[in-house]
Amino acid sequence: MSNYGTKLSELFSQKVVDIFFQKSVADSITNNDYEGEIKNKASKLNILTFGALALKDYTGANLTADDPQESVGLLTTDQAKAYYFKIKDLDEFHSWIKNPEGTLIEQCGNSLKEAIDAYILSFYGDVAAGNRVGTDYTTGTVAIDSSGNVTGSSTNFTAAMVGKGFKAAGHTKWYRVKSYTSATAIVIEDDLDDVPSQYTGGAISSGASYVIEAASPVTVDKTTIYSKICALKTKLDEAKVPATDRWLVVPSKIANLLIQASELIPAVPTAYENTVLKGLIGQVAGFQVYQCEQVSGDNTNGYHVLAGHKSAITLAVAFTESGIEDLIGNFGKAYKGLTIYGAKVVDERRKALAELFCKV
Repeated sequence: MSNYGTKLSELFSQKVVDIFFQKSVADSITNNDYEGEIKNKASKLNILTFGALALKDYTGANLTADDPQESVGLLTTDQAKAYYFKIKDLDEFHSWIKNPEGTLIEQCGNSLKEAIDAYILSFYGDVAAGNRVGTDYTTGTVAIDSSGNVTGSSTNFTAAMVGKGFKAAGHTKWYRVKSYTSATAIVIEDDLDDVPSQYTGGAISSGASYVIEAASPVTVDKTTIYSKICALKTKLDEAKVPATDRWLVVPSKIANLLIQASELIPAVPTAYENTVLKGLIGQVAGFQVYQCEQVSGDNTNGYHVLAGHKSAITLAVAFTESGIEDLIGNFGKAYKGLTIYGAKVVDERRKALAELFCKV
């Protein structure tokens, strides 16, 4: 009987994972290109990536060989979700597995889907500086010292600007707001997560104009939403992100605007299953568009609508433990199952994400 119970618990776990993969937006917008095995909540997995190689002019003279730099991003499975519930007997448990529709097994799969979708869509903070679309902040002028301390004149910096992209006149690339001190003082840093915080942009004298990107949400409607999505496309195009496998995830308020816009190409009948299960509503500006209520934010403070390429976010998920046990001091049994997962955006792939900070 114990072997029978073990088999049922493993089958139940597999069915839950199957429902997750059938319905999850996260599965459609991430990759699983990692090395290693998920064993527990603290599993360490490697993500391998290479820096760009240079295309050289050939004149007939000897070439100098590039040394491809392989970097390893470390993904830690730091998320854990568990199920633990009573069952009357193994026969009842078996019937739930055979007929998952409308039973606890479907509830488990759906709740796992919602949890992981919300987790993945919260990665808007990993969008590369300069890849956000919203209402920029440009009031006043700034001076910057060699350590990245920014002193503003006639500025009104806020704590909500932390994490946003920053670029001043004299900068050749985007940086990131590291911390907030006051309305006239912030600190900026290089837009990197896999190395200790640093600022390499140099000192800039007072009176410089600047931009803090998407400091507040931009209001969109059915006539303007397409232009904002095209702005996301431009960000990815300029970063030389591949045009294939691009995606965009929107909440229902934004999805309903797109449905009214003539630019949306609705999902075709052959993709009906994905349309229903994963929320695929169509294609616009080269993005596969998914509707999902787990998008971070709200219509008061702004939605963090995430777009990108499938290479950007690496997701690792596994049902690591399951079992059936006798209830101590009572009749019946109980099922328990543990799902471990984690995700990572390595620095080299931050450019493959873009964000529209908006509200309706």
